Amino acid sequence: MDSVGEGREQPMLEEISSHKEHHFTAGEVVRDVIMGVSDGLTVPFALAAGLSGASAPSSLVLTAGLAEVAAGAISMGLGGYLAAKSEADHYERELRREQEEIIAVPEIEAAEIGEIMSQYGLEPHEYGPVVMGLRRKPQAWLEFMMRFELGLEKPDPRRALQSALTIALSYVVGGLVPLMPYMLLPTAHDAMLTSVVVTLAALFFFGYVKGRFTGSRPLFSALQTTFIGAVASAAAYGIAKVVQV
Repeated sequence: MDSVGEGREQPMLEEISSHKEHHFTAGEVVRDVIMGVSDGLTVPFALAAGLSGASAPSSLVLTAGLAEVAAGAISMGLGGYLAAKSEADHYERELRREQEEIIAVPEIEAAEIGEIMSQYGLEPHEYGPVVMGLRRKPQAWLEFMMRFELGLEKPDPRRALQSALTIALSYVVGGLVPLMPYMLLPTAHDAMLTSVVVTLAALFFFGYVKGRFTGSRPLFSALQTTFIGAVASAAAYGIAKVVQV
């Protein structure tokens, strides 16, 4: 009888060991790239369109555009750094507070483990051994409470600097796209028309790729991103024309 059971278990063990799950785990990096590139494509594009609408020469549009890209990259990078740093600081505060509670009121914290387990449909006799096991391992207990009670994941200590650099570099890459025509064409009007075509194509491509990575409909994401960029640049161009008059 045991040999029959072992024979049934063996294929299952082999199937489990051969099964490899492929999950996308670079979500934070992708989020930073999306934030940087989307703003980098849109803001300098709108600025260049607005200055072109005010009949500014290509040299002035390019100078102002490059200044905006530099300032925007610094601002966006700093914002990403502060956001990630605040997230890490919040995690450390909650970690210390949870650690103090486990030491001061262990019975209450142990009861909270049971409450969490019961939300998954487990009965007391099923999660009881888990509670006892966690109580024997304070570090595992602390990590369990941080993740399942507070919903907090331990942040990467390098996350703040990585986020700042990723967002800033992505902003620069995106911001140079609408400005390239102004580097190559002396006439602002021709440069603007070329910038519109190039940037809208870049927005469409970026939106499509973003949709693929985020799991949304790629075509819808591409059209939505392109539409937002077009509206921003059209608004800037129209306002410049109205003010000029």
